[in-house]
Amino acid sequence: MNKGLSTTAFNFTNQSKVYHGKVRDVYTVDAWLVMVASDRISAFDHILPKAIPFKGQVLNQIAALFLESTKDIVPNWVAAVPDPNVTIGRNCDAFRVEMVIRGYLSGHAWREYKAGKRTICGVEMPEGMKENDRFPTPIITPATKAEEGHDEDISREEIIRQGIVAESDYLQLEDYTRKLFQRGTEMAAERGLILVDTKYEFGKVGDTIYLIDEIHTPDSSRYFYADGYQDRQNRGEKQRQLSKEFVREWLIENGFQGLEGQSMPEMPDEFVETVSERYIELYETIIGKKFIKADYTNINQRIENHVEQCLLKLSNSNN
Repeated sequence: MNKGLSTTAFNFTNQSKVYHGKVRDVYTVDAWLVMVASDRISAFDHILPKAIPFKGQVLNQIAALFLESTKDIVPNWVAAVPDPNVTIGRNCDAFRVEMVIRGYLSGHAWREYKAGKRTICGVEMPEGMKENDRFPTPIITPATKAEEGHDEDISREEIIRQGIVAESDYLQLEDYTRKLFQRGTEMAAERGLILVDTKYEFGKVGDTIYLIDEIHTPDSSRYFYADGYQDRQNRGEKQRQLSKEFVREWLIENGFQGLEGQSMPEMPDEFVETVSERYIELYETIIGKKFIKADYTNINQRIENHVEQCLLKLSNSNN
């Protein structure tokens, strides 16, 4: 079985810095960021021991589609997508919050609700809801963006009080977040899916706010199948979903939630293959086209060649 792209160690021309994140490796080259989507997978803020073949390509190509499809709402950071696993774009000064928006009571919000909490990030949640019920109106539940460790829930009031984001900028981020979620919801519905929740990240260059990173991918979003959603809710059954939540559920079943003293379980090859297939399924469902697996033969050389050629073109176009 293909082992996937687990690590990168490029040294591009004029490269000044590299940041290895949980999933993506970000190289700074002149005024550009070269974001390489690896096949690593993380859950509960831990990187799992095995890479998921084609996951990086899936994430990168879905994000490219949605970024292109939302640039009438907010400008984004993308300059080029020169390789199935790579996006190159503006080096923005990132805001230190993730704008999480939830249309349904699922995942983290449900775990908080089940524990008896009725407020999350300063936002009240109605009484009497069941897991995966739809909120009357989507709620925004921001999280601080941690360099290491867990991102933490935070309220709009605290973000502004602590000066993490200026009030005028934050209100703009909320407006963009709601409009992007509405667009994502409409695009998902066209493909028979429900966009349950997602997150957006933003940055700034001068006075302009840009949408950055990836959007509407299975790493940053949760999708349900629309067909049969209400019947499953009425019967109290689990929803059919396309997201990373099934990986978290597998980890929980195997005694791991990222808590102190817990050990990461071994990942059988069969499970890795299942995860890969689920990512490809989401791509084909939401894009509406067959997924074309990129060639993994000399993948590092492939990426390096595509990036160097693209950076040269970008440099020449700016001169």
